[in-house]
Amino acid sequence: MYDQIDQKDLSFVGHDVPRIDAIEKLTGEAAYVSDMILPGMLHAAVKRSPHARARIVRIDTSKAMALPGVRSIVIGDELDYRIGLYVVDKYILAREEVRHYGEAVAAVAADTLIIAKEAVRLIEVEYEPLPAVLAPLDAINIDDPAKPGKAPLVHPKLGEYDHVRNAFTPQPGTNVANYTKFRKGDIDKGFAEADWIVERQYTNPSVQHVPMETHVAIVQWQAGDRITIWTSAQSPYAVRNLFCHSFKIPHKNVRVIIPYIGGGFGGKAGIGIEPLVACLSRKAGGRPVKLQATREEEFSLLPCRSALTYRIKTGVRKDGKIVAQKMTMYWDSGAYADYAVNVTRASGYSCTGPYEIPNAWVDAYTIYTNKPYGTAYRGFGHVEFSWGLERQMDLAARTIGMDPLEFRRLNTLKPGSVTLTGERITEHTGNVTKCIEEAARGIHYGKLTKEEAARQKKTGWKIGKSVAGLQKAPAMPPFTGTAIFLKMNEDGTATANVSLTDMGQGTYTSLAQMLAERLRMPVENIKIAFECDTDRDPYDWQTVASKGLLIAGNAAILAADDLLANAYDMAGQILRALPCDLDHDGKGVFVRHNHEKKISFAEMAAGYAYPDGNGIGGPLVGVGRYIAQGLTNLDKATGQGNPALDWTYGAHGLVAEINEETGEYNILKVCSVFDVGKAINPAEVRGQAVGGMIQGLGTACCEGYIYDAEGRLLNPSFTDNKIFTAMDLPEVIESAVVETAQLDGPFGARGVGEHSMIGVCAALGNAILQVTGAELTHMPIRFEDVWRALQTKQSPDAWIVKSPVKHL
Repeated sequence: MYDQIDQKDLSFVGHDVPRIDAIEKLTGEAAYVSDMILPGMLHAAVKRSPHARARIVRIDTSKAMALPGVRSIVIGDELDYRIGLYVVDKYILAREEVRHYGEAVAAVAADTLIIAKEAVRLIEVEYEPLPAVLAPLDAINIDDPAKPGKAPLVHPKLGEYDHVRNAFTPQPGTNVANYTKFRKGDIDKGFAEADWIVERQYTNPSVQHVPMETHVAIVQWQAGDRITIWTSAQSPYAVRNLFCHSFKIPHKNVRVIIPYIGGGFGGKAGIGIEPLVACLSRKAGGRPVKLQATREEEFSLLPCRSALTYRIKTGVRKDGKIVAQKMTMYWDSGAYADYAVNVTRASGYSCTGPYEIPNAWVDAYTIYTNKPYGTAYRGFGHVEFSWGLERQMDLAARTIGMDPLEFRRLNTLKPGSVTLTGERITEHTGNVTKCIEEAARGIHYGKLTKEEAARQKKTGWKIGKSVAGLQKAPAMPPFTGTAIFLKMNEDGTATANVSLTDMGQGTYTSLAQMLAERLRMPVENIKIAFECDTDRDPYDWQTVASKGLLIAGNAAILAADDLLANAYDMAGQILRALPCDLDHDGKGVFVRHNHEKKISFAEMAAGYAYPDGNGIGGPLVGVGRYIAQGLTNLDKATGQGNPALDWTYGAHGLVAEINEETGEYNILKVCSVFDVGKAINPAEVRGQAVGGMIQGLGTACCEGYIYDAEGRLLNPSFTDNKIFTAMDLPEVIESAVVETAQLDGPFGARGVGEHSMIGVCAALGNAILQVTGAELTHMPIRFEDVWRALQTKQSPDAWIVKSPVKHL
């Protein structure tokens, strides 16, 4: 879809355009599900488990049901439905056994939220606590995770669950929800060629998405199994499809409406609380029921980012070339598979990062434990493994005495390189080397500026600098598609309908710019309808994985072209001209060699009427359909195939100052650079780059779930689970783009939204390593962890130290 045109000729694409939803959001006029109140609406609350694992002995709802104002109560024994995105492993409410702290065991719908909460308090639940499985490495047979181990099974019936068979491989009789492997080259030969081997274990905790609007849904289950769902979710068609699969209801019976969304970051992908709310509505006689999670429930009832333990063994030659790398990833899925199995798959095929490694071996496991379950999170697994991978790159460079920047330059993917899955990189794939170089230039890598030198002398804190590279591809089925409906309004403006959701990333503004460019009319004349409705709007797979701009952007161009083709056909009849002799501007169609002969879009919008009343053409509309091209399923034995719609490359340069006596540090500057193909809206690209980078620093510095020995979550709120605020920001933030046109991208663009989190965590760890020698391997990087590492110059949880390979 990339047009070989002079980029200087673009009037709207490539320019800063204000967000088309800015006024509604700034004035409070934008309507969210949180704001909605329907006639006769009931309010819901849930009873949650205080145990990580326990048998449900008895649930007594009699006192709660007797409370005036209570309209319906449901418990797990009533709801024999399973839900799940890729592995259908979760009951709507816990049945027989609870599998994580905070899991819902009962729910109430009442006239008011106060009554519902009081009814929940009155529900009596008797539990028999059971031994919980809390660590992924304890949950499996570490010698062979595909075989049974000693730990209790979180899902003894795993072999009976429905799952997507061409992509995922659950291991019945174990706690492994999915096993994905990749093989490239000859790993033994590669290590034999290495002069040095660096081996480490890196860990990341679970963290919370923290959307401003918590999970919320309103559902009305009417007669004839006609169901309407209003939900703060990322994907209306995913909600509908998964809902209908669980309840065995025809898709035509279920309508999903998504208005404005107060953030998602992956946590609202797939399906969540909607089935539970639907069951409450059905039992309440069809009255609409609303359930909104509290902030504490976001931390334990609802999904989080999966934790990761990552073992990396890297073989390096003296000249700096990586010759082999063996990687084992243990993803902590928590109690249910949800999106975690796809996170495992996606992180597996990307886990070598933006580097060419000729001999690679990857085993990636999704492991059930008795903790809140994991799902998609901005960066989709890449933030977590890049922490280990980019730390490993610095340690490998340090081992052989090479500058980490030069080490990265030497090993980056370049045209002609082959990825882990066998895809050959071209000159249009992207330029990670340039991103790394620009990030290094942005922080004056390798030296201190005069100001930095003076600061270091004054404070006594050492200043370190580092650069980390990154790559990411959308994680999606190879047949992912979308459609856009475009209609010309009677006044010559245009309205587009799409089911890709805009939860704050600004994609709708970019789509408006592309449509404006193609139609040659001002962006102000383009409306992207914000409310997504499965009864009205065309299909879109899901709003995840940074695929929206590329796929929906191409669909938008095709919709505009289709509308223009229809306009040219109609105008040709009106103006008595061949379509090939026609052209258009923002107002209408004209004869190319006689501009006086013209007809406006407004005159054709509803069909054209001749003076005698005879009509032609019909309403002026366009349809754009686009589906990912050239992708394949991955071979389950080797991981070979083509999973990537596009690769977005980037880099972060970071400057930090560290107090070697206390372990304290401050982040002075971050410079982020991404190869976006084409910056459709530079201001939005900067917003995504800065926002994602800050979110990444939050996970690097302070975020993370903490459990006690019984699996109870100890920090389910902002009191003890801190996120970054304005007080924590780097002193200087810069962002830039590299533009290597994506040939199948709209105007050469590729996505960037999720990618901005990736790598910045490792950049911080590497900056600390650079000036102190402290080898940190666990996130978050707390001051006390830095202090302890400084005492030994090695992280307390480092696994195996570097070791030379002797050649005879």
